[in-house]
Amino acid sequence: MTTQFLVEQIRKKESFLCIGLDTDLDKVPEHLLKEEDPIFEFNKAIIDATHHLCVAYKPNMAFYEAYGIKGWRALEKTIDYLNTNYPEQFTIADAKRGDIGNTSTRYAKAFFEDLGFDSVTIAPYMGKDSVEPFLAFEDKHTILLALTSNKGAFDFQTKTVEGKELYKQVLETSKTYQNSENLMYVVGATKAEYLKDIRSIVPDSFLLVPGVGAQGGSLEEVCKYGMTKEVGLLVNSSRGIIYASQGEDFAEAAAQKAKELQVQMSLELQKK
Repeated sequence: MTTQFLVEQIRKKESFLCIGLDTDLDKVPEHLLKEEDPIFEFNKAIIDATHHLCVAYKPNMAFYEAYGIKGWRALEKTIDYLNTNYPEQFTIADAKRGDIGNTSTRYAKAFFEDLGFDSVTIAPYMGKDSVEPFLAFEDKHTILLALTSNKGAFDFQTKTVEGKELYKQVLETSKTYQNSENLMYVVGATKAEYLKDIRSIVPDSFLLVPGVGAQGGSLEEVCKYGMTKEVGLLVNSSRGIIYASQGEDFAEAAAQKAKELQVQMSLELQKK
């Protein structure tokens, strides 16, 4: 998917909501556990109920890999269902991969060619040759971890190295990579006060922003400092939407929570 098409979808739906499909069998409604593939059935119901309110879905690989072959098959069915029925949705493999050349190429083929995702999250710690294999794929996007929403982010990401915070060095260095126009960045909503500095380095890049909702991030603050003329934001909510109810009304409850965020997003878009 091209960035321009993504922007068009955001304008059309008045939403830059990304819904995280962190599907945990310990949390899905009990009646679904009787199904042959409860993970897929849960995802399908969430997608059908919310697709008109969001522009992206982000399955977190850990929630599928934890269930072995059954989990991976559920992931395959989920991404195939999205690509077949809702091809306008931007899909993110939240995999946080990152390894040297040949290995990164295989990871990229797995997510971009085999599964058909539009993007994948990547840890940049191993540097250029671990990132560029992902960037080589046309109309696919590599989402680098820059400044994450967890407490442990302060262990390394904000440390000063040679007079500059590490996350800023990641941003600046990544701009020199081949096909860097295909880069996006993860910036946690709980770090909204850093967005002004981040935008001074990557003024036009899309940012994937987790942490709104269950983690307490402020959508208004994220938009104030992070939104661009082309929007430039994908704000993710996972638990706050998909686990809004554990009853048989779970999909409807998820849609209601998604609608609440979409309305807020529409208001923020009107400010620009």
